[in-house]
Amino acid sequence: QVQLVESGGGLVQVGASLNLSCTASGRTFNSAPMGWFRQTPGKEREFSAAINWDGSSTFFAESVKGRFTISRDNARNMVYLQMNSLKPEDTAVYYCAGANTRYPRGGYYSPRSYPYWGQGTQVTVSS
Repeated sequence: QVQLVESGGGLVQVGASLNLSCTASGRTFNSAPMGWFRQTPGKEREFSAAINWDGSSTFFAESVKGRFTISRDNARNMVYLQMNSLKPEDTAVYYCAGANTRYPRGGYYSPRSYPYWGQGTQVTVSS
């Protein structure tokens, strides 16, 4: 059974940093992209960041570009999201996602490219 487990969320103040981690088990993701998405109540899940299979390319939503960094450790089957300069609008449940092919047909930005999902971790940024 494939599992993705996020950790590292919490309540922080504006301008603070958080580092989210995602641990995968049941399947090796070292040949597939991984992504982070976020969702707030009443809204669709939206793309935040993605990293290609070997970590050589990263992709970010405009809203987080320059503040968030994504990285991966294929030996440990983990992916990370370093979030700096957090804003209240970053408040959301953050989901880790894993693809099942090296070059997803839907690209890196679409949630449909990722068949594997974690349960999410809450990030709340207080002003």
